Amino acid sequence: MCSLHRARGSVLVIFLLLHSATSFYLPGLAPVSFCEPGQAGKENEVPDCKSTIEIFVNRLDSVESVLPYEYTAFDFCAIDSEKRPSENLGQVLFGERIEPSPYKFEFKKKVDCKPVCTKSYNTNKPEDKAHLDFLKKGMLLNYQHHWIVDNMPVTWCYDVEDGQKFCNPGFPIGCYVTEAGRPKDACVVNSDFKDKDTFYVFNHVDITIHYHVVENEAAGARLVAAKMEPKSYKHTKVEAPDCAGGPMYLNNKFSGELKIGYTYSVQFVEDTHIRWASRWDYILESMPHTNIQWFSIMNSLVIVLFLSGMVAMIMLRTLHKDIARYNQMDSVEDAQEEFGWKLVHGDVFRPPRKGMLLSVFLGSGTQIFIMMFVTLFFACLGFLSPANRGALMTCAVVLWVLLGTPAGYVAARFYKSFGGEKWKTNVLLTCFLCPGVVFADFFVMNLILWGEGSSAAMPFGTLVAILALWFCISVPLTFIGAYFGFKKTGIEHPVRTNQIPRQIPEQSFYTRSLPGIVMGGILPFGCIFIQLFFILNSTILLFGFLFCTPHTHTILLCYFHLCAEDYHWQWRSFLTSGFTAVYFLVYAIHYFFSKLQITGLASTILYFGYTMIMALIFFLFTGTIGFFACFWFVTKIYSVVKVD
Repeated sequence: MCSLHRARGSVLVIFLLLHSATSFYLPGLAPVSFCEPGQAGKENEVPDCKSTIEIFVNRLDSVESVLPYEYTAFDFCAIDSEKRPSENLGQVLFGERIEPSPYKFEFKKKVDCKPVCTKSYNTNKPEDKAHLDFLKKGMLLNYQHHWIVDNMPVTWCYDVEDGQKFCNPGFPIGCYVTEAGRPKDACVVNSDFKDKDTFYVFNHVDITIHYHVVENEAAGARLVAAKMEPKSYKHTKVEAPDCAGGPMYLNNKFSGELKIGYTYSVQFVEDTHIRWASRWDYILESMPHTNIQWFSIMNSLVIVLFLSGMVAMIMLRTLHKDIARYNQMDSVEDAQEEFGWKLVHGDVFRPPRKGMLLSVFLGSGTQIFIMMFVTLFFACLGFLSPANRGALMTCAVVLWVLLGTPAGYVAARFYKSFGGEKWKTNVLLTCFLCPGVVFADFFVMNLILWGEGSSAAMPFGTLVAILALWFCISVPLTFIGAYFGFKKTGIEHPVRTNQIPRQIPEQSFYTRSLPGIVMGGILPFGCIFIQLFFILNSTILLFGFLFCTPHTHTILLCYFHLCAEDYHWQWRSFLTSGFTAVYFLVYAIHYFFSKLQITGLASTILYFGYTMIMALIFFLFTGTIGFFACFWFVTKIYSVVKVD
């Protein structure tokens, strides 16, 4: 995972893609009506509406650092009197820190250059110098504001190539011109930003609120878009600013006293084309990469369907001939001349080595698979809209906790079929091995975030709540599932297993274990290769393609190995599909060095720490699908042939 705080952007993109074709009211999200001051509450006019519009501020993040920070960390204008909105579990895990702000205005009341606050700094004071240095560091790393109005992001729309507009759900706190005179990041938008080795602070915002008057419905208007443009002004009179001066600059070697006045302007525009239910669509339409992403999704889908159909057709034709030929062997002489995959019928269901570990992986993989399937199902129905902040992560965590029963049942059932008898060890490993690795990694990352003072650091209370969900709900449910799994009889196989293992002949290069596993991960990786750019750029988890691809090539390789008289298919089928995670990890390393601009040891450790968690989830997810596909295939083919 690229970073925890950037996951919210992925939620925005993927669900806007899902809802771009059809818009509808989402469960639990009701529109808010606004009216002019003095009309709210009047009888027969606008009984239920709000006249005050307030802006909420979220954490600040950067593409050059995976460390998000709270709004107050940069010493911006803030208010301490109001209580911050409550955050759900998903928002805390995503690193969201929503707070009220002093930016408040009345509906349809135009505001010009209204002062918010003035921040004074004296570099001779250590505390002021630390605040100023941190602000300069934020501008150097291009940290971005994220503001919220009526539960929708305030966007900064600017022109890009070919006369198109790009709307970014965030805007920078400032920019920097290097010692060589090269403007970085947002400094390119203004030709006045030209002084060398100088920071320019965006201390003014021009806010434009688009509203839609509702006809034949409840009285009042609804907000359909909130756009802004950051600007920099060095106010000559901080107490009575006019927003007409030059840019607010700060030389890198500045010392002495400095005052930064923060101001804003607001105007309202009526828009009859955008409806409230589709007010997020303009953000999606303005993103240049969304058309490419749709094309890559369709391209991957076509590849998956074509390869799956081709493999299925070849396998059906080949197996039909094999089964017909095997069943026509009536004489003893013919039976003694068995060949191909029928030759290993007495060993194909022999318990694998390290059956305990394999069964634990299968249980954890089943838990992840069901969690992903149900989460995507609810997402497609619109219950996990990006407007319902944190719902995606909350749903995933709750589902994982509640799905301990299937994990324990699958692990126990297969472990018993493998001939295992240490059921206590099996249950404990299912409860703690894979989740423990993920939690240990996450805990180390959280310690780093705590040390860096990042807003993404999980509070101690939330950490305790996660542990309580794990130990008090997930673990008991896993024990319940394991109880029913061990209580049932072992899985009945269509053929008996010989007491003496058959000797495996010398294998060719492509049928050996390691080359087969390495080559087996190429197909699913090729299907998601184009998507990996978007996965790492915005952490979109497109597990759908990973579900479609592993079973086809795993079945094909399993057939080849059985024909080569190698009956050790259990671990090979799991590792063949799971090796996709290794390719993903290699690509993530390449992406880090070739595409990202992340600097600092802490950010680097966080990037690879979260990437390891994602790779482990990929490994368990794809490996489980590959094993079950191969298990179904082996059971099916040996149940339709006559075995003496």
